[in-house]
Amino acid sequence: MARRDVYAARHILARNLRRLRRARTMTQEQLANAAGLRQALISELESSKIDVRIDTLSRLATALGSSMADLFEEAKRG
Repeated sequence: MARRDVYAARHILARNLRRLRRARTMTQEQLANAAGLRQALISELESSKIDVRIDTLSRLATALGSSMADLFEEAKRG
């Protein structure tokens, strides 16, 4: 995967993670607690600052009541 593709995926994840969390009226702290993660990690992910492991994505998706695919869905234009 080209480096720009990795950066694009990070930005899509950040946008969707924030959107899904807010749609469920959760704070970063609440999501972190539900997923068994640190709030700082949620903040870094929503800021596109770090890469993420598959198991962490799974925990986040479960805590949000979503699928891992939902975390990477690109915005529909139109």
